[in-house]
Amino acid sequence: MMNKNKHIVDALTSTARINPDDYSMKTSTSRLKSLGYALAGWLYMLRWQKNVRILILASVLAVVVSLWLQVDAVSLAVIVVIITVVWMAEFMNAAVEAVVNLATDDWHPMAKVAKDVAAAAVLLGVVAAVLVGLLVLGPPLMLRLGLTS
Repeated sequence: MMNKNKHIVDALTSTARINPDDYSMKTSTSRLKSLGYALAGWLYMLRWQKNVRILILASVLAVVVSLWLQVDAVSLAVIVVIITVVWMAEFMNAAVEAVVNLATDDWHPMAKVAKDVAAAAVLLGVVAAVLVGLLVLGPPLMLRLGLTS
């Protein structure tokens, strides 16, 4: 029993014992440089990822409509969180695509799986965002437009 528990503990903690510095060409020790890398990634997304233009429009529209409807702070926070989820999914999708493209020049079924699943994560986030938008903004919008009393 003790050997089995040790095996379970080892399995759960093995990843935490890996030092990334042993396997990375370089890791940033500066928080300011790390922020710069993150901003560089964001600028990459803005320049090269076409779907980001749609995200910008949808994000701005959702916030503007929320402010126009004067939704409460919690509702606005929900809108901001769901917008962030979609942006994060899109960023992760681009990262997966970049890594897969770097890993192989040849078509491989598992590369297709990785890219398709990453794209599905974005789709899932977008569907959730639409549902949240309808639930949070729908009722006050209908009231504002005089469609309900």
